Amino acid sequence: MSFEGIQDAYNRNIEVVNKTPVMTSRTLNSITGSKNYLKCENFQRVGAFKFRGAYNTLSLLTEKQKKQGVITHSSGNHAQAIALAASLLGIKATIVMPKGAPVNKINATKGYGAEIVFCDNNLESRAQTTEEIIERNNSILIHPYDNDNIINGQGTAAFELIKEVGDLDLVIAPLGGGGLLSGTAIASKGLCPNAQVIGVEPSIADDGLRSLKAGYIIPSTYPNTIADGLRTSISEKTFKFIQKYVDQIVTVSEIDIIEAMRFLWRRMKIIVEPSGAVPLAALLSKKILVNNKKVGAILSGGNIDLEPFFQLLEKKLE
Repeated sequence: MSFEGIQDAYNRNIEVVNKTPVMTSRTLNSITGSKNYLKCENFQRVGAFKFRGAYNTLSLLTEKQKKQGVITHSSGNHAQAIALAASLLGIKATIVMPKGAPVNKINATKGYGAEIVFCDNNLESRAQTTEEIIERNNSILIHPYDNDNIINGQGTAAFELIKEVGDLDLVIAPLGGGGLLSGTAIASKGLCPNAQVIGVEPSIADDGLRSLKAGYIIPSTYPNTIADGLRTSISEKTFKFIQKYVDQIVTVSEIDIIEAMRFLWRRMKIIVEPSGAVPLAALLSKKILVNNKKVGAILSGGNIDLEPFFQLLEKKLE
């Protein structure tokens, strides 16, 4: 796991992974007093940054490992990413998903051809179910974030951003399991060493912040935040990278997240899911002071279930 590993992942993925757009907003710049560059991973394949790490990791498997098939556990975006990457590479994929995972993410994962096995809505059930299947089928575990090749792949989003817009003063990314934040920090420090790297998590899912303050991992209790992709715990691997490379972790409220989504949808006309909106939530709520700074933010995904909205429109026709 290194800056060179991220460079290699970028070169490995370049023909398959989308080069996602970087968007700006004069209104946002006026509100924050800074120049902001939003890396829109909601336009990535499967609608989230997770495809970067998934394809990088699966493409590095040996032929023997590919024949064994792969397995992972995920509430949605990593599930879809592994399912699609496995389909492209001709690998059988099994995904363990909590019963409370968003329906749109479950359906998308099935659509990419993966087999889904459901588990209870807690981390212990996810891990136990996954281990039982590995013992039975000898599948290769592709952990959502506790994996060097996954982290290298996730880091290519920040690598791509900085290569496009130049040096940044701050780089902001969501914090769930820590794979994206770890990769973002390593890529950012490698390209612009003086940049500050800041992680953002929901205030009711602040295990990362509490762990950093305590000096040891405080497990997530799978909190009921609307940012479903950020409910999981950090790992020993990602915790070490966060301790070494991340300058600060801040938290945002559920209302802050909704306001950030409202801004993105109304003012910038882009659909971003709650987990992806947390960096902007930190900027809009002034949890991070960025006056006269050049800021990059990773909007990690756009997979949100819009069916209730369309159902509401249909009711108006009745």
